[in-house]
Amino acid sequence: MIKAKAYAGFDAKSDLKPYAFDRRDVGDTDVHIEIKYCGICHSDIHTVRDEWGGAVYPLVPGHEIVGTVVKVGSQVKKFKAGDLVGVGCMVGSCGSCENCKNHLEQFCTKVATFTYNSPEADGNTTKGGYSDNIVVNEKFVLKVPTNLKLQEVAPLLCAGITTYSPLKHWKIGKNDKVGVIGLGGLGHMAVKLASSMGAHVVVFTTSPNKKDDALKMGAHEVVISKNADEMQKQAGSFNFIIDTVSAPHDLASYMAMLKIDGTLCMVGVSPQPHQIASGALIFGRKSLSGSLIGGIAETQEMLDYCGEHNITCDIELIPVQKVNEAYTRVLKSDVKYRFVIDMQTLKDS
Repeated sequence: MIKAKAYAGFDAKSDLKPYAFDRRDVGDTDVHIEIKYCGICHSDIHTVRDEWGGAVYPLVPGHEIVGTVVKVGSQVKKFKAGDLVGVGCMVGSCGSCENCKNHLEQFCTKVATFTYNSPEADGNTTKGGYSDNIVVNEKFVLKVPTNLKLQEVAPLLCAGITTYSPLKHWKIGKNDKVGVIGLGGLGHMAVKLASSMGAHVVVFTTSPNKKDDALKMGAHEVVISKNADEMQKQAGSFNFIIDTVSAPHDLASYMAMLKIDGTLCMVGVSPQPHQIASGALIFGRKSLSGSLIGGIAETQEMLDYCGEHNITCDIELIPVQKVNEAYTRVLKSDVKYRFVIDMQTLKDS
């Protein structure tokens, strides 16, 4: 077994604390990775606090992982010691269902294995990236562009692919007007990616103080969603809107922003259900949809795209000892725009 140091949640209400455990030995198709950096996703907080149910403690969160290969199994062909690599939200799937065969492992109908808090075949539960190392099957390991700052790449493994995938699926390009609801970890990546694809990007935010940041990231316009006049001016003008907000809010007002055949795509996960009248969809043949991360091939495509276009996340780098403070700040939307943990600071714990 391989010794690992981490920070973990031990129940739904307590702070994360230092934790030691064993990783499995490196198998024939495994890659052993020394974790350098791990991003903090809002879903980490939801899971640790058992807001979605099913939390298994001790729980080591983290699915925005980047680091260096330490060792590979005898049958591994794509990676070698010293390579810069990443691990995202998944570390396994059945590989045989229709979705897996179509490179949509995130929708595996049998045994999708997520990076943390997911059952493993040996009866254990997966433990994520708030740790100093991880062992992952090579099929779920990704090559990281070497021209980008490693700590700024980490959130691409969730925030990046979560916004890239729907933009690609709906074929966003130069003739499209794209709205982005919310300018947080997901939203700021949606702005950067959509603008790089040539779209006219409009950010909807409740925070006037984020306007300058949004414009610097590539937005063409910023709408303060509390301002009825500003909202009215945008009515009926969007091909596509990506909704990154993870709290309850009024969807009908954004459906009114869409053109005929426009789509509002949900990527933020609210702990409470939304309500919307069917007329908001019927009058205009509009669609309300959703998107979940992306498959492994598409995630690699996203990383390569970001490498080619020099796209990374805006981050605040913190030592692991400040993870609980970071959680509090995330809940207050007090981060620009993603916390990333320097996992090398675990040595000081």
